[in-house]
Amino acid sequence: MNRLSAIFFKGLEGLLVLLLAAMVVMVFGNVVLRYLFDTGIDVSEELSRYFFVWLTFIGAVVVGREHAHLGVETLVSRLGDKGRKLCMVLSDLFIIACCAVFFWGTWQQAEINATNYAPITEISMLWIYGVGFFASLGLGLLAALRILRVVSGRMSEQELRAFAGDYSDDAAHALRERLE
Repeated sequence: MNRLSAIFFKGLEGLLVLLLAAMVVMVFGNVVLRYLFDTGIDVSEELSRYFFVWLTFIGAVVVGREHAHLGVETLVSRLGDKGRKLCMVLSDLFIIACCAVFFWGTWQQAEINATNYAPITEISMLWIYGVGFFASLGLGLLAALRILRVVSGRMSEQELRAFAGDYSDDAAHALRERLE
């Protein structure tokens, strides 16, 4: 299961690279065309906006797996292991609640978005905003699995320290400290 998960997330990271590269090519190409030839490609303007939406939401799931979302560890860093685990479970329950609301909102808008089409590419807007389904399910599932690891006692000490903002055993952090 871990291997399948790793392959899935490597695929998502590859997709993020492709989306970002395509955005750079389309935007740079349009800038060059506008300055040199006083023209542009309308499709690339629209697609780069949509790619940015996809990049944002898919990226949120990828960093959710790595626990790299912005957090405030001021209180959590002062707590012991039990307090940190309690805060972790409470924050994950809050994440699941937010994901449920986000999923429900995406569901409510799906019929409207399915019948609206992009002005230039004529893509159904459900293809653009439907990424909310993926993001809400992905982040909610990651939070639920983390709760299960805490409750079952399979939470690693390193992950618990990272939740509290302690990256002292992180190789990148150790390198930064040596350079300072």
